[in-house]
Amino acid sequence: MSMSMALRHDWTLEELQAVYDLPLLELVFRAASVHRQHHNPREMQVSKLISIKTGACPEDCSYCAQSSRYSTGVDAERMMDKCQVLDIAARAKAAGVSRVCLGAAWRSVKDDNRFDQVLDMVRGVTDLGLEVCCTLGMLNTDQAQKLEDAGLYAYNHNVDSSAEFYETIITTRTYADRLNTLENVRKTNLTVCSGGIIGLGETPTDRLKMLQTLAAVRPHPESVPINILSKVPGTPLADNADVPVWDVIRMIATARIVMPKSDVRLTAGRVKLDPTAQAMCFLAGANSIFSSETEFMLTKAVPSPSYDADHALLEALGMTLREPFKMGRPQDKRAVTA
Repeated sequence: MSMSMALRHDWTLEELQAVYDLPLLELVFRAASVHRQHHNPREMQVSKLISIKTGACPEDCSYCAQSSRYSTGVDAERMMDKCQVLDIAARAKAAGVSRVCLGAAWRSVKDDNRFDQVLDMVRGVTDLGLEVCCTLGMLNTDQAQKLEDAGLYAYNHNVDSSAEFYETIITTRTYADRLNTLENVRKTNLTVCSGGIIGLGETPTDRLKMLQTLAAVRPHPESVPINILSKVPGTPLADNADVPVWDVIRMIATARIVMPKSDVRLTAGRVKLDPTAQAMCFLAGANSIFSSETEFMLTKAVPSPSYDADHALLEALGMTLREPFKMGRPQDKRAVTA
């Protein structure tokens, strides 16, 4: 089978299935070949996620520890202040992190004092010399523009799964709402971070439909997170079956082939993978990970590898840390087109 290296937005489900179903080592080899054409295979971007507003989210996402619908042991907390965020970000930078992601458990962004506080945090973390990503729920174009003006690098809004399966795990907003937010971000110079979660109970076809949706975005999302479900007691998906490691590798490799220039992020759930499995994912095209100074990623319900463990892994593999802004700043595009 020929693998075209051209960027495409018209992948058919049959084509995606043919890629995903390749013998595993052949699939990894092809994905690794594509990866080397567009990325430095020895570089890894390390990101840090900070929950600036935890808990009490009104959405009913069946996987989420922060939904107010479920009893998960994650308490609602007041919004962090800027000094706290900058302290965490400075320690992350010292540990080799190049991107800090600020997450708030909101349904959507409101034009209020809290959003002003987020904009101030974005300015502060950007001034530290770090890329800043935000995931704040749905937002409109004006809000996206304000984030860009504050120095934001990327906006994260995952599509989670296929449109059909999405309706079975979330009822408080639609798939179209998700896509609309991505469209709003695309009207600015911000980069787009959008991916999904495997292990929700979906079929392989649902996973491929998700990749088909993401590949149809023009241009492709600059960042595509592949999350493995972190099963949280108290949520409807707490007893789901574990995702086989081979499925994780297939998903990473297929995403790499379909969106060759995008960063493919091995995100939540990575703690479940042993070092050899992680190395296979890196070989297959994953070039970004989330790490933490604690054993938690976002809340105490989602475990994460530590900075020290990740440094040891990357050193063993002979990999180096990617510097911030290697791909330029979104605001640079505005300067060129002005």
